[in-house]
Formats: sequence, structure tokens, C-alpha cells
Amino acid sequence: MKKITLSIFTLALITSGWAQTLDRSIKPKPGPAPEIKLGKSESFTLPNGLQVFVVENHKLPTIECNIEFATRPELQGDMAGYRDMMSELLLSGTATRSKDQLNAAIDQMGASINVSDQGLSGGGLKKYTDKIFDLMADIAMNAVISKDELEKEKTKVISELQTTKNQPDAMVKNVSAFVNFGKNHPNGEIPNEETIKKITLEKCNSYYKTYFRPNVAYMAIVGDVTLAEIKPMIEKYFGKWEKRDVPVATYSIPGLGNDGTKLTKVDFAPRTGAVQSVVSVTYPIELQPGSADVIKARVTNTVLGGGSQGRLFLNLREKHGWTYGAYSSIDADEIGGSFSATVKCRNIVSDSAVGAIIDEMNMMQTEKVSDTTLQNAINYLSGNFAIGLEDPSRVAQFAINIERYHMPKDYYQNYLKNLSAVTADDVMAISKKYIRPKNANIVVAGSKEEVAEKLARFSADGKVDYYDYSGKPITASATAAAPAGISADDIIKKHIAAIGGDAAFKSLKDIKITSSSSMQGMPLTITECKKAPNMYKMSVDASMNGQKMTFQKQVFNGTKGYMEVQGQKKDLAGDDLNEIMEQADMSAEFHPEKFGIKRTLKGMEDVNGNKAYVMDVVNAKGKKSVEYYDATTNMLIRKIQGEGESLQTSDYSDYKEVPGTNGYKVPYKVIETAGGQSFTAEVSSVEVNKGIADTEFN
Repeated sequence: MKKITLSIFTLALITSGWAQTLDRSIKPKPGPAPEIKLGKSESFTLPNGLQVFVVENHKLPTIECNIEFATRPELQGDMAGYRDMMSELLLSGTATRSKDQLNAAIDQMGASINVSDQGLSGGGLKKYTDKIFDLMADIAMNAVISKDELEKEKTKVISELQTTKNQPDAMVKNVSAFVNFGKNHPNGEIPNEETIKKITLEKCNSYYKTYFRPNVAYMAIVGDVTLAEIKPMIEKYFGKWEKRDVPVATYSIPGLGNDGTKLTKVDFAPRTGAVQSVVSVTYPIELQPGSADVIKARVTNTVLGGGSQGRLFLNLREKHGWTYGAYSSIDADEIGGSFSATVKCRNIVSDSAVGAIIDEMNMMQTEKVSDTTLQNAINYLSGNFAIGLEDPSRVAQFAINIERYHMPKDYYQNYLKNLSAVTADDVMAISKKYIRPKNANIVVAGSKEEVAEKLARFSADGKVDYYDYSGKPITASATAAAPAGISADDIIKKHIAAIGGDAAFKSLKDIKITSSSSMQGMPLTITECKKAPNMYKMSVDASMNGQKMTFQKQVFNGTKGYMEVQGQKKDLAGDDLNEIMEQADMSAEFHPEKFGIKRTLKGMEDVNGNKAYVMDVVNAKGKKSVEYYDATTNMLIRKIQGEGESLQTSDYSDYKEVPGTNGYKVPYKVIETAGGQSFTAEVSSVEVNKGIADTEFN
């Protein structure tokens, strides 16, 4: 016990004496940047021009291989979107392996092989290196794109594009790409339904055969290998890859704006039912990968909006509470880099958020960053770089970058050293060079009625330019006044007459509508049954491995009902019960007052090129929706329900008369878009008055 007491007493004396000599007012200087060791790197070039880099990393018995093409392909033009399809099309089989055989070979190894229009990558256990190279070489040289696979992919992409029509992030991305780079630059080519439909098998095959060539390719292998053991395999599998001349396209590089000729403009994508705006202050910049400015630009961007300590975040979120986060990026690119500052905010503060972003951009050019903020930014980037070194594919990319962009051989070994050398003066100089609030595109997706005109003050010409979801310039559709003397009741009466009228409705005793659809490639069957006066049933089923699976079901027997989702059953109550009661009523259009529904004619708008009456609808619970009726046919062609992220849009078309109903018509095609997903349901059969048993609604 005495020895322990003495030790504690002695330690106290020592620490007390040290504390007396320590001057805590002096901030300790940061230590030297740690030395980066990327592993032993060697390289060679095959006779066909393929440049190979081997980086040894013996921590795990794995390998990672990246092949990247340094090409400048021709513009996609009126077939925009075919290059994005390559990631799926080139994995649909080769001259020696079917799609199923290719997938089985990859799965058996537990490996990964990915393809894009710009390269291939593969990885797995070292013992499968030979097989991985075999598969990658087969894809690189012998891929077969079939007509059937192309058509499947086109159908899938068109379905996915449906979700972008009212998806704010996609809208801002597309509009930004177009206004920054234009249609004569690869970065400004935006796929839409028309361009996807035009894509031909010949165009896809031509791209593959033209640009997948070894003499424009870089291969990097990182893993538990040596040059001596890996080189013979590469020569065996990739040595017979035939080289050819690869054309190099030239692009129309957009004006960068730093000469003062391009002034700030506001570019707006109207979004139906939006309760918040997605904002991006963006423009193209000329910043080449590996140039001396890149590291300094990363520090500068971190100070402005690289994370939760960035000026944008601290201002817009912490100070004003306008958003959950505000960020920026300064991206280097060989054919056209870009700057962007982004935020998501409520309609009412959208213009204030834009003003705050521009203020912070201006302050980067006038207010020098403090030593503490600068060091925090450097520390943050240093940590991210160190973490990235754990990813073999990242290290492989380093090897390719050095050669492709003519960077110093020790660029990444000295990365942290050069990062720590960035000064406050460097940040100020980079800000003046690349942060240009007076030459920006302010791109916003949101509510035209509540937000657009408030943003006009930020535009140099005081105007707002409008674009659709794909970046195509449009004339902003305003809600025009409806013709005098027409009321909401008049339109509903015309609609009832158009779908069959009183005689048709009275002839209906029961009806069963069966539709087919798909979700993420899975075929679905949607069955909807109604029986007079007020019974209802709807189910969504899929067939998997010959077995039927019910994903969703709603049932109402006239008094009570339930909802079932993937086996989880819940009794309907409240709003859900009221809504299904309305759905179950075959004559609901004739007596909306029964359900407390009030319709107000708002005016007229264009919907898919057709003039439509727009009606605001409110039910007894105050729940709002918007209905659109074609002014010529009087058919319901669109309905929008919910708001924000729960917004759901239903488009109805292809109305047909149901045989045996005295003229009753239903839409044979419905497109539903909600929650970032979209699917199309097409009616396959309609059965009426077949005597559906009451037990179907139990």
C-alpha cells in the first residue's frame, strides 16, 4: 500500500511540475504529413497497346482489376442514352457464353464483374484470378448484344424515365447538365423517351466494336500478386485483343463565363404539387484532373460546403434552419468540370436560401479563411484520403490516373504533404478563380406558382427560363381561365356522359378488371373487383418459380374492410376506410356529397399536349387532390394526390368501351408514379355481370 501511495504522489508531483512549465496559450503546430505507401508498383505494355499497372497489396488474398478507356466518343445525338445501356447490354452474353452461363460463372466464384461504356472492372479471391481474367477478356472482345436484350433494356429505361418526370433531384440534374454544357457536349446530352426508342442494335454494336480497344485502354491490378505471376495471365487472355484506330471526337466546349460574357440566369423546372424546392447554383469550369489547382480546390470546397462544418451548412441549416443540409462541389473533368452548391428547402424560404448561397460564394472571395477552419478542412480531407486507401479499386484508379492525366509519378505519395501545404491565400486565390456567383446558372425544381417569380431578381435579365424534366426548354404552362359559364359540376356531368352515362352505370351489377404490369423486371397481375352496391377488392400478385405471391390486397364487404401487405394484415379505419368506401361505390361520381367531396374549377392547363380542365378536390377530411379532365373528350386523364415525397401521380389513357355495358368505358392504360418508382398497368381483360360471389369480399 505504501509503494502504491508513493507512486501516485510522485506522479502528481511530476505532472504538476510539467503543467507549470506548459504554456497553454501556444497552439501546438501540426506534425508532418504522414508518408503514404501505396505498395510496390510496376508496369508494362502489351504489343497491342494495352498499358498495364500492377500494384502489390498482400493484406488480403484478393485481386481487383480495372480497365479504363481513354476515349472521346462521338455525340449520341438523337439516340442519347445508348451509352448508359452498355452496363447491362455487355453482360447479356458473349460468343462463347450465354447470359445465364456468364452469371453462373461469376456467382460460383463469389466474384464481381462490372461493365460500363468507359471500361470494365472485376475482383475476387486470388485463386480465381485466372477465371476472372478469362471472363473479363471474353466480355471485352466477344460480347454479343442481342435484339431481344436491347428491347428489354429500352423498355426498362423508359419505365425508369417515368419516375424522373416529377422527381426533383433528377430534374435539377438534367436541367443543370443542359444549361451548363448544351446539347453539343457529352455532359449535356439527356436521354428521354424519344431518344431511347430510336436506339438501334447497330448503334450499340458499333460503339462497342469501335471504342473497346486495347490501344486506348489502361489496366490496373491491385492485390495479392506480383508482376512475375500476373504478367503471363494478362498476356494469355488479353494479348489477342485486337487493336484498331479509335476516332477522337471534338466537342463544343461551352463558354465558361469568367470573361464576363455569361451572366447569372435562373433556370426553373416546374414540379407539380411541390412543397419544397431543390436548388443548385452551378456552372462549368475548366479544371483538369491532376492539375496544380485540384488539391487547393478540394480544400476550398470543403471550407465552403464540403460537409457539416462548411459555411453553407452552418449558415443555411445551423443559423437559419432552412434545410437539413447545404453542400457544394468543385469537380475536375478532362472535357468539362463543374461547380455546384445545392440545397433542399421549403417553398417559402427558397429565394432566401438562394440569396444565402450567393452571399457565401461572394464571401469566399472577400473573407480569408481562419487558421482553425483551414486546418479542420485539411484534417477532414486527410482522413478521407487515408480511408480511401483501404479500397483496392481506389488504389487501382490512382495508377491509371497518373498515366492517363500525365501526373507526377509521386502525386499520390505526396498527396497529404501537398494537402497540408495549402494556405489561406491559396483558398482565396482559388475562390476568385473558380467560385463565380455572377456567372452562374441558378437551377431550381419546385412549385412554379409559389417560387419561380421570387427568383427572378437573381437573374441578370430579370427573367426566369423554364425547362421540362429532361432539360428541354419549354414555355411555362400557366393555369389559364376556364371558359365563362362552365362550372366543376358541368365538367363532371360531361365526364359521366363520356364514360357511359346513367344507363351504363345502371347496367353494372359487378365488374372485374385484370391488368398486367411489372416492377423492377418482375411481372405483376393487378385484379380489381366491384359489386353493387358497395363491395370492393383489389390485389397485386406476382408469380415466382411457378408459385403465386400476393404483395398487396384491399378488401371491403360494404361494412368493414382490411389491407394486407406481404402477409401483414390490418383493419381499415379512419381515412383509409373512407377512401375504400368511395372506391367501392360504383356510382360515386353521381353523388360526391355523400363522401363530402367538393370540386372547384381552377382553370385550364396543358397535359401531355392536350388542353385540360384542372379541378382542386377536397374531401370531408380536408385531404386535397387535383384532377385533370381532357377538354375535348371529357375523360379523366390525370390525378395527383399527396404532397412532397408522398406525391402520387396517376395518368389515364386509352379509354375503351366494355362490351355488354350499354357504353361503359374504362382506361385501358394507367401510369402510376410515386416515391421514385413508376409502373404502367395495361388492362388485359374486363368482365361484367358474371355474378361475383359475396364471399370474394370476406
